[in-house]
Amino acid sequence: MMPQPKNEPEQRPLTAREEKAAGGPIRQCAVTREHHKPDGLIRFVRSPDGLAMPDVNGKLPGRGAWVKAYRGTVTKAVETDAFSRAFKTKTKPMEAISDEIERQLARRCIGLIGMAKKGGLAVIGFDQVRAYIRKDEPGWLLEASDGAKDGRNKVQFLAKAIYDDAKVAGALSSAELGMAFGREHVIHALLERGRLAKAFGIAYKRLIGFRSAPETEWFADRRSIED
Repeated sequence: MMPQPKNEPEQRPLTAREEKAAGGPIRQCAVTREHHKPDGLIRFVRSPDGLAMPDVNGKLPGRGAWVKAYRGTVTKAVETDAFSRAFKTKTKPMEAISDEIERQLARRCIGLIGMAKKGGLAVIGFDQVRAYIRKDEPGWLLEASDGAKDGRNKVQFLAKAIYDDAKVAGALSSAELGMAFGREHVIHALLERGRLAKAFGIAYKRLIGFRSAPETEWFADRRSIED
């Protein structure tokens, strides 16, 4: 069991030199007291009425508190009153705070896919995705969580047969992918390699701290077939 934060010794803030050595800014989780890059954390700000509010994009003004991007850690922050300690004054979490984080992270992922689509850096459709895979390595394969297993497997098996590290994101529904592409539903899509694909990867890894990642089970199915 993870020690309660109140029993852990306070750790000093990292110096600018230490942050530079770590490759960029480092923040301390208010619950675990571990140091992480901001990409692996959720920032919170305190509203004027004393509520801890998630700031997924890190843009809201004011002093921030940081918690590891994992639903269980946020739950522990609520249970142990970690926000009050982090802000040094009584601070209550907003209602359904983990669900709100999930919503913001999903919206962030959808927005990045939409930006890639507008920039001509996304491909949509079963045949189009498979054709792209045959000629180039994708940045991310996007498979709807509620898509049919047969079509999904054909896309995944082709990518895995050609590329050693084909990245698959399966936590977004067909309706959510549809929002990104301006359609009602999308089942198969991909992002081309590049800056937006990297940004999507960061957002997606945070999202699956709050939402199940079905692709891990899809790969388990693949391993059982291979064995």
